Amino acid sequence: FVGRVPISLVIEPDSLPNLVTRKTGPRCGGNSATVAAYRQGITYAIQSIAAVAPQVAMYLDAGNSAWLGGIQHTSDFVALVRELGVAQHLHGLATNVAAYQPLGIACPSYDWCLRSSSRNDPCCADPCGVLQRGNPSNNEANYALHLKEAFAKGISGFQPHIIIDTGRTGVVNMRQSCSNWCNIRGAGVGVKPTASTQRPQLIDAYFWLKTPGESDGCTKMLPSGMPCPRFDSDCASVDSIGSRGGEPRAPEAGQWFDYQVKQLAENADM
Repeated sequence: FVGRVPISLVIEPDSLPNLVTRKTGPRCGGNSATVAAYRQGITYAIQSIAAVAPQVAMYLDAGNSAWLGGIQHTSDFVALVRELGVAQHLHGLATNVAAYQPLGIACPSYDWCLRSSSRNDPCCADPCGVLQRGNPSNNEANYALHLKEAFAKGISGFQPHIIIDTGRTGVVNMRQSCSNWCNIRGAGVGVKPTASTQRPQLIDAYFWLKTPGESDGCTKMLPSGMPCPRFDSDCASVDSIGSRGGEPRAPEAGQWFDYQVKQLAENADM
């Protein structure tokens, strides 16, 4: 399809963010082979695509505002991308892929809400309580501003454009903990995919990058009654569908979850 239709690619959701925040964990930082595979694999993928299809717009995954939005985590992410040497091939960054962080309103500056005088501004609404931890990225719009600022300072000549996954941003306060990410109860579909964004010079588009209705992961027992071979304990969180009595069991990640998509539709704010 190269040359026939515009193509945009989101590169490796969650991979580099995990290397930033799990430096000492057994799955990432504690396993040198895993770290090498991600570093070399992502670099190879970006360079190879750029070589054969330079007109393809590549957006490298940048996690989400609650995950990498803190000043140190954002700085570490910039340093990692700089080390990979791929920024010249990227059109920008993708955020909130398959996540539930609020889209929110962009403030005048990325750190606007860290000022006590600004806390009551609508753009400083903070349903996840990240501002009290010194994280200026209280929503995805402000995280976009933060990424722009950090990358402009950290990688000469790189001014990233941002795309944001709004497939599950329709409700902002449905979780007991914003660290919970699996099949969240009470979520709703957010802004429909569009290139009409609140900061068009920075935010290229809102997309439903993860198809609403695709499961994030399975409950301990599958709908079939069989044990789930890839069960993640995070999918048994207090916010996850299937953790309460009377709720249906969740299928494996990527499979259709009919109960969830109906809830997303019922709570939609598009």
